[in-house]
Amino acid sequence: MTETTVRERPVTSRRIMVGDVPIGGGAQIVVQSMTNTPTHDVEATVQQIYDLNAAGAELVRVSVNGSKALKGFREIVPRSPVPLIADIHFDYRMALGAADAGAACVRINPGNIGSDDRFRKVIEKCQEKGIAMRIGVNSGSVEKRFWHLPKAEAMVASALHKVEIAEEMGFYDFKVSLKASHVPVMVEANKKFREHSDAPLHLGVTEAGTKLPGAIKSAAALGQLLPYGIGDTIRISLAEDPLEELPVAYQILSALELRHRGPNVIACPSCARTLGFDVIGMAARVEERLRDYEDHFTVAVMGCIVNGPGEARDADYGVAGGKDDGVIFAKGRPLRKVHRDEIFDALFEEIEKDGRK
Repeated sequence: MTETTVRERPVTSRRIMVGDVPIGGGAQIVVQSMTNTPTHDVEATVQQIYDLNAAGAELVRVSVNGSKALKGFREIVPRSPVPLIADIHFDYRMALGAADAGAACVRINPGNIGSDDRFRKVIEKCQEKGIAMRIGVNSGSVEKRFWHLPKAEAMVASALHKVEIAEEMGFYDFKVSLKASHVPVMVEANKKFREHSDAPLHLGVTEAGTKLPGAIKSAAALGQLLPYGIGDTIRISLAEDPLEELPVAYQILSALELRHRGPNVIACPSCARTLGFDVIGMAARVEERLRDYEDHFTVAVMGCIVNGPGEARDADYGVAGGKDDGVIFAKGRPLRKVHRDEIFDALFEEIEKDGRK
């Protein structure tokens, strides 16, 4: 993968390590996802981890929700190409077992894990094994002692309570997540938390929905936080195949100019000036062809020769359609005119002439 220059943002968090992956303290934003296979199905889970990694996941979370899952997790860890985060909700003993099994990080939920003493036992195990923890607070599972507070404040109070315990024990290798399905609550909670702690933050809109609404909610939330140094690792939670989460994550990061993975396609909206040129169809074909490219560059699909090259002058490559012909251009400079039927092939001839891959 070719990384290009990205936008600088404030450094507001300390750095921790999850396996060999740095999080926070100015490290690049880490993209992660979660398996949805039964963890006791070792072969299916390992395959999905590999698939997620190939799609761009640098960390993968795996549910350890019982003894069968823990047994499977023990077999999965040594076969994983990326550090694994053990997802624990109710049984703190699963966290202890997952740490012994080689988890790079354990994710616990303050509202579900039980007493503070159980939380301390998990910290002791993390200290013993030298692994990280994620203190994961969801709006729907805040500790009861904080239910009287407004939702965002309750989330922050619940997280800070556990942060205080961890730091009193001399444990700082943790990140925190404050997730809600309601975008304003999620944004407010993360902003308020950052005022009190420099712990790295894992961002996401939980239960965001299916692909389109989930992507929109996630972009709306992350766009209010990431450019300002709030957030160090992200997961886009969609009611889809987990593989669908990774392109959305990278598209959001690329749109914010915080990280790039693969090409960027821009296309004008279809209008009467296109004179019949199929902007929508051409843009879809170009996007599909570019899925296999790792380099970051911009390709423009414009609907008319009059405005196309000028409006997309910053694009590395582009096409502007016409009634019978189209123009292939680069950086706003026309390269050649071709018949409409030859536009797609001619565009990729120019791209590949430069050794793009």
